[in-house]
Amino acid sequence: MPGSSSFTDELLTLIPRLRRFAHALARDGADADDLLQASVERALVRQDQWQPGTRLDSWMYRIMRNLWIDTARAAQRRGETFVPPDAGEEVGAMGGQEASVELHHVMRAMRTLPAEQREAVALVVVEGFAYKEAAEILDVPIGTLTSRLVRGREALMTRLGEAA
Repeated sequence: MPGSSSFTDELLTLIPRLRRFAHALARDGADADDLLQASVERALVRQDQWQPGTRLDSWMYRIMRNLWIDTARAAQRRGETFVPPDAGEEVGAMGGQEASVELHHVMRAMRTLPAEQREAVALVVVEGFAYKEAAEILDVPIGTLTSRLVRGREALMTRLGEAA
């Protein structure tokens, strides 16, 4: 089922943002790339379920988050560790060596956050979604999102302060 040109074009422009979110969720480069691929595939197959005129990015983040939850639950049922403790990936490491080192510290600190805090920080701080939009993507009340975001930011600042 070939996608419409505008849908496909808009989806392609979202790939870098979706990849960052996948890395924030999965913490492992290979798992993040698999999550991204599965999300794009699901969107293309279910394109008819997207309502033109609504935000494609919110729809895609919701698809990705739901796939991640399904994957994590399946891995837990298998009794395996889905993400190895020493996993690491530098996302978007463009620029000088200092920027790469700083990005590595931030990504390492992000990986230590609980999943719900990591999701909130990734959507609001990294991707720039408004609180209301991020709450809708995560399907939580705005107060819950705010609480997760505050705790996540505080934990990040503490961890980044220790890394300095």
